[in-house]
Amino acid sequence: MKENTQKTEEEVQTNEVPKHKDKLEALDNISLGISIVVAIALGVGIGLLLKSWTGYTWTLWLGVAYGIAAAILNVYKAYKRAKKELDKLAQDPKYKYAMEHGYKKEEDD
Repeated sequence: MKENTQKTEEEVQTNEVPKHKDKLEALDNISLGISIVVAIALGVGIGLLLKSWTGYTWTLWLGVAYGIAAAILNVYKAYKRAKKELDKLAQDPKYKYAMEHGYKKEEDD
C-alpha cells in the first residue's frame, strides 16, 4: 500500500508545472534580441582586440564574422525550441482536429 502512495506522489511531482513557467518562457523569448546584439558586439570587440594585437585589419572582420555566426546560431536554437513547443502543441486533441479537418470560419460562429 505504501508503494502505491509513493508512486502517485512521484507522478504528481513530475507532472507539476513550475509556478513562474510562463514568465520564464517570455523572458527567454525577449532575451533572443539581446543575445543577438551581445553576440555581434562581442565579435566586434574580439575583432578590435585582434586588430590591435596583430595590426591586420582582416582580423577585425574575422571577429565580426564570428559575432554574426554566433547570432545566427542563437536564432537557430530559438527556432528549434519554438518548433519543438509547437509540435507538442499540435498533438493536443483540440488542435489536432483542426489540423486534420481544416478550419472553417462558418463553423466557428
